[in-house]
Amino acid sequence: MGVKDITNRMAPYLQPLAWTTLIANILIVVTGGVVRLTGSGLGCPTWPQCQGNSLVPHGAVNHHKIIEFSNRSLTDVLVVIAIVTVVAAWTTPHRKQAVWIALGIPAQAVLGGITVLTDLNPWVVSLHLMLSMAIIALSVRLLLTVLGRCSAPDVLGVAQGLAAAAVLYLGTVVTGAGPHAGDEKAHRNGLSALQTAQLHTDAVMLLTGLTIALVVLRRSPAAYALLAAVVVNAVIGFVQYFTHLPIPLVAAHMFGASLVAAASTWVLLERRNSLA
Repeated sequence: MGVKDITNRMAPYLQPLAWTTLIANILIVVTGGVVRLTGSGLGCPTWPQCQGNSLVPHGAVNHHKIIEFSNRSLTDVLVVIAIVTVVAAWTTPHRKQAVWIALGIPAQAVLGGITVLTDLNPWVVSLHLMLSMAIIALSVRLLLTVLGRCSAPDVLGVAQGLAAAAVLYLGTVVTGAGPHAGDEKAHRNGLSALQTAQLHTDAVMLLTGLTIALVVLRRSPAAYALLAAVVVNAVIGFVQYFTHLPIPLVAAHMFGASLVAAASTWVLLERRNSLA
């Protein structure tokens, strides 16, 4: 059986693989959050090795090493999913999109390594998370094109997309000013947590207003999904702030941020039959 035969046999599985790609990249954001929230960011203090010259933890193995190594190991799962997706998409018009997603995985691994080598510099950690959000957006785009529901963005869609990107990035800045550094020795960005949280909140209000406009104009499932994701995650954000950032709520907030990124991309690229 030749390569072309293999790719042709895999092509019918592209839709479930696109769903798997999206879900897996959302889950790794959550597991990455667990690494930071449990103070395990330097559980493997070197890169690409975990400890010394070893790819796996050794010696006195504690929960920090296990958590960080487990998160690194999940990258291997993403690589496998990405490769299989590229194979399935190879003879279809979706090949380039699948390849870009696949290239994002090693890029994310390298950036993750830089975060370790810079002792969890909060600005590098911000880029690490934003790259994950970009991969989630690419995964949504792949899924929409496979489903035949992708369209060119309009002005309002672009506006909410930019607002969503600002919300997500400012959220990472707030995190960089807060207490969950990923390791007790990691430095913070030196900004005021209160002021950055206020700026983040202002961006959320802008995104909420644009999303309400989209709901009124489009009345589409994508717009409703984005509104639900934004509102629920905003509530979680307010509660976590006023309850002094309990770990479960912060993890839920990161999961919600991934859903906002996915829903925002859906709204940006959804096929619009007409405006209500």
